[in-house]
Amino acid sequence: MIAYVTVGVDDIARAEHFYSAFLPALGFELEEIHGDLSYALPVEPGQSTVRPDFYVKSPFNGRPASVGNGSMVAFEARSQQQVRDLYTAALAAGGSDEGQPGFRDTYGPNFYVGYLRDPQGNKIALFSSNPDEPGRDG
Repeated sequence: MIAYVTVGVDDIARAEHFYSAFLPALGFELEEIHGDLSYALPVEPGQSTVRPDFYVKSPFNGRPASVGNGSMVAFEARSQQQVRDLYTAALAAGGSDEGQPGFRDTYGPNFYVGYLRDPQGNKIALFSSNPDEPGRDG
């Protein structure tokens, strides 16, 4: 099981503005630790963690942050409408378009996704695979 995912950034304040525009709507809570950001889903007493935490940090080596070619972090939304709403909020908070929300021929008929970049350039996907909603072919 993946315990956490980390993206590097050079400007923590810009990153917080961006990620806080959509992660709380997905249930993530923010905690600042030593100036870095930790987004985690709350865990009820007696419940085990089922999804990874998401960390936004300045690189430990002090060098500028860089993005990986082919690297992406995907967050699951409850519905296609929530994908659209959160995508719009993330763009308004400093993100850039990398593929507007919609269906992609490459993926299954219910996979609805929007792609964007955070202010540092890290690639983010917001998706829904809700089988109760109309699919690409319906």
